Amino acid sequence: MTFASSRFLFDFFPIFLICYFSFSKIQAKNIVFIVFSLLFYSASKPIFLVVLTISIAGNFYLALGIDRAEGRDRYRLLAYGAAGNIVVLAIFKYTAFFVVNLNVLLDLVHVAVPVPRISLPLGISFYTFHAISYIADVAKRRVAANRRFDEFMLYMSMFPQLVAGPIVRYSKVAHQLRDRRVTLGRFSAGMHIFVIGLAWKVLLADQIAPVADVVFDHPGTHALIDSWIGVYAYAMQIYFDFGGYSAMAVGLGVMVGFTLPRNFRIPYASLSITDFWRRWHMSLSAWLRDYVYIPLGGNRGTVVRTYFNLWAVFLLCGLWHGASWTFVIWGAYHGLFLAIERAGLGRVLARLPSGLAHLYTLLVVFLGWVWFRADSADAAIRMFAGLFGLNGLGDVPIQLHARLSPLPVIALIVAGLLGIWKWPGWRRPRILGTGTLVLAIGDTAFVVGLLLVCLVAAASSSYSPFLYYRF
Repeated sequence: MTFASSRFLFDFFPIFLICYFSFSKIQAKNIVFIVFSLLFYSASKPIFLVVLTISIAGNFYLALGIDRAEGRDRYRLLAYGAAGNIVVLAIFKYTAFFVVNLNVLLDLVHVAVPVPRISLPLGISFYTFHAISYIADVAKRRVAANRRFDEFMLYMSMFPQLVAGPIVRYSKVAHQLRDRRVTLGRFSAGMHIFVIGLAWKVLLADQIAPVADVVFDHPGTHALIDSWIGVYAYAMQIYFDFGGYSAMAVGLGVMVGFTLPRNFRIPYASLSITDFWRRWHMSLSAWLRDYVYIPLGGNRGTVVRTYFNLWAVFLLCGLWHGASWTFVIWGAYHGLFLAIERAGLGRVLARLPSGLAHLYTLLVVFLGWVWFRADSADAAIRMFAGLFGLNGLGDVPIQLHARLSPLPVIALIVAGLLGIWKWPGWRRPRILGTGTLVLAIGDTAFVVGLLLVCLVAAASSSYSPFLYYRF
């Protein structure tokens, strides 16, 4: 079940809202939230609830132990806890990857280890990072361990952010777990954010997806023109898919009284790769900075050490996204450009006309998406061959032409206009005054109309999962 599915929009969420607002006491609301979160999570595979519940219980009691400990014992327990969380994540996410690569070495002696088939629990990468940040903050006395299991369980299992983020620090929502209120204005604002995110997903990302798929699913068969169309399509798809999910998660949170962190800030308008990572998946970037980069030493050591720290962080970032060498290469690729910009290219970019810096950033990011999307390193190399014209200039092939019907073409144009350019803000007409009834009605009518279009699109479309559900 996804936020853009008919099951969620027409059944799950309306029933959740009715049940949630049927209670006035915050403890009862929390219980309702937990129950629906577990139902939402179990819609994929109920067995995954076991892993989630063990993670919640283990980290809850570990945090209590850390809170009681003193001196080095706090950090010893933190080390055990962080290692335990990482081991659980590694078992489910990286065991098969490790065995496949081990077999490459064992093939020299004609030995092979059976590759285990382990299902990846939904959202385990996200709630593992939630847990690690929580116990780390308790160990560093940034927060006190929560002694109410229901409140901690809600923090870990809250369905808007459970399976695909944003990564929420406990300190940001601690007070909201026991004291939050919802006004009509906040609920309306949350609904606006949710509808915008839903439109990004079903009206843009889902329409663009077939164009990207037809190119990336047949690497090496496309010439320069269609290869670049495919890369552009995927860049727009992943932004509006993940950005749409994040906006929907934030909107859902606001509707029930939670303030979740913003995850995107027009990343394709960046003028450097450094700036891109301040705008793309902002909650992950901040997590890696605070819990990996700074503990490694950050930029406090030698220049070489700083570059090593940057690269190590982005190798981890790539591996976090998936158990494949293509993700590792993608992480190393971004780490390389971050190091180069820190070494001096950043100062050059700052002096360039903004259009050239913008073009450089888009080119680096879009080429990086080839590694992220390709099924293998070989497929990525064949895609690059097309992108650099080694398969000829060509024209749009029959397979891609069939996908470029009016709706995907319109979606590609609108996505480019919304996703790449940072438009100047606008002011409401002062004749009517800010926040007048006329403007409020017009704004509401637009959102309601957009919601209806999205509901029709969601009801009539085939199943289209969010891209980040697999991470």
